[in-house]
Amino acid sequence: SEGFEIYVGKNNRQNEYLTLKMASREDLWLHAKEIPGSHVVVKGEAVPPQTLKEAALLAAYYSKGSDSSNVPVDYTKIKHVRKPRQARTGMVIYDHHKTIYVTPEEKEMKKIARA
Repeated sequence: SEGFEIYVGKNNRQNEYLTLKMASREDLWLHAKEIPGSHVVVKGEAVPPQTLKEAALLAAYYSKGSDSSNVPVDYTKIKHVRKPRQARTGMVIYDHHKTIYVTPEEKEMKKIARA
């Protein structure tokens, strides 16, 4: 991850804490597009392409799309992510996003875990 810290929420409560409490406004937030899954946060600004890809792989791997190829993962800065009033725990909406397509594979995930 080229020196950037990457965090992954493993349930709704962790997702909400990570996204709405722990992350800073300029940090990068990722989530599998329209698929239930983990929130992923990359701490810092100017995230390089390789770190973005690794974070997207984590978001795809820890989602319901983990067995698919070409999983769409949306990403945006935390300042564009918000929780709607009355929304359930871990539910957020976001805008100003871009989408990256990745295929989560076991060997890639092991490489990322070791880094």
